[in-house]
Amino acid sequence: MKRAPLNLALYVVVMVAAALLVVAAVRVFQDDPGPTSLPVQGVVELDESSAAEQQRYTDIIDAATAEATAMVNISYTDVQAAIDKVLAGATGDFKDQYTAATDALVKLFHDNQSVRKGQVLWAGVVAQDPDSATVILATTGTVATKKSAAKAENYRVQMQLVSEKGRWLTSDLQFVS
Repeated sequence: MKRAPLNLALYVVVMVAAALLVVAAVRVFQDDPGPTSLPVQGVVELDESSAAEQQRYTDIIDAATAEATAMVNISYTDVQAAIDKVLAGATGDFKDQYTAATDALVKLFHDNQSVRKGQVLWAGVVAQDPDSATVILATTGTVATKKSAAKAENYRVQMQLVSEKGRWLTSDLQFVS
């Protein structure tokens, strides 16, 4: 009966192989891949930004979002309050241009009894440094007049912001497609 030692040897080989398979599986499924992970060509690991830089990004996004929100929410019943919100977040040429257009804007909204309601869908910082930033935003909303029911409005906006006395203000605005 030479089969018994052969069966015993096969049994031992199978058990050792199973144990090695379990050890390999545990290593593969661990959360930390350790030094065995290979770099991917074209992918660069980014350094974690400082708390100050993260706060600057947050402040930029918040200021741009507030400005865009003010611009897409305006009603003939209180046009000046909406204009004041936009101007509060504006500076430089943009503030001058918007101020120059306010009389026409008030007349347009009153004559048509226009109501614009909207929101910012997303915003992203394209470029920034401690004193300036470029932000792209997407807005959606509706506009209704005394002659027409609410119609959808969607805008993509590029804003230039500058930091003045600790506040991020819009210095330029362009609609983009």
